[in-house]
Amino acid sequence: QVQLVESGGGLVQAGGSLRLSCAASARTFSNYVMAWFRQALGKEREFVAAISWSGGATYYADSVKGRFTISRDNAKNTVYLQMNSLKPDDTAVYYCAAKNTIVVVTTRYDFDYWGQGTQVTVSS
Repeated sequence: QVQLVESGGGLVQAGGSLRLSCAASARTFSNYVMAWFRQALGKEREFVAAISWSGGATYYADSVKGRFTISRDNAKNTVYLQMNSLKPDDTAVYYCAAKNTIVVVTTRYDFDYWGQGTQVTVSS
């Protein structure tokens, strides 16, 4: 069983930045593909970014490409999401997800473990 705990959410003005963190309890964290998803009020949960076990491959939703950066530190069992140039449309609960696989996946149904989520609110 893997436990994921997100942190770093908050209220920020449009154009600002936030960095989310997700700490994982997995003994072999480096075996896991990690990802971030988000869910705005009344909307489906959507993919934001994913990263391979080594950090060598990253994938982004078109809506965040060029503004968000996913990274990981396997020594600290932590994955990050640096969010720059934030927009009001980025307002959502952000979830960390994990899957024990070497193939990077990006759909929510592929992931086995989820965090509790952290709220990000971007004011205009």
